[in-house]
Amino acid sequence: MTEVPQTPDLPEPPKREPILLLPVPIMALAGVLVTIHLASTLILNPDAQYELLFWFAFLPYRIVVAGVDPSLAVPLIWTPFSHAFLHAGWDHLLVNLAWMVIFATPVVRRYGGGPMLALFLLSAAGGAAMFAATTLHSEIYLIGASGGVAGLTGAAIRFIFQPVLIGQNPETGERIVLGRRLASIGQVFANPRSRWFTLIWLVLNAAVPLVPLLTGSDLAIAWQAHLGGFATGFLLVGLFERKV
Repeated sequence: MTEVPQTPDLPEPPKREPILLLPVPIMALAGVLVTIHLASTLILNPDAQYELLFWFAFLPYRIVVAGVDPSLAVPLIWTPFSHAFLHAGWDHLLVNLAWMVIFATPVVRRYGGGPMLALFLLSAAGGAAMFAATTLHSEIYLIGASGGVAGLTGAAIRFIFQPVLIGQNPETGERIVLGRRLASIGQVFANPRSRWFTLIWLVLNAAVPLVPLLTGSDLAIAWQAHLGGFATGFLLVGLFERKV
């Protein structure tokens, strides 16, 4: 009988780490935002860009003119959400993407991609509502993901600063990381880190209208959408908590 020599065990090749560590839903949403902006800037001519704004940007003044021509109010069905996918420039888009990466990531990891997108859209609508309450007769369009991103920020604040809970397996005695508890509104303001982050964020955004008065610059930032979006995500995130 001829013996066949055994092949020595070879070490397993090292596993490749992904180039981007971002959750897939965040990369997908970022890809949609970038693709829309690329198309609007590189493909559409000025007339088509105007049509894009007319049909998909949020214009509160439509509420005023609805009594004259109800058809003008029809876009109000979708523009409280669709405005979040349009941006005024690359700087506008990149700032929103950076902020989204920071605060959408913990939301996705806690709740998943679907709830993250739902919070983003609901917060965009909440920001649009507050924008409408303060600019109803001004004929100003609202565009940008800021309201939705602010909502993800408000949602994340409810748990990212809370202590990590540690449990114990009753059979093995092994310590188990349970995650972070969703804080109540009172607990958010009782925790120094979440309290100061929230207060500073709110004060900075509420102070935006004063910047042109102090500097003379024409700063076009929809601070109302930021505050409305933040409040929406902050208050509604509890709806997505998993029942244990």
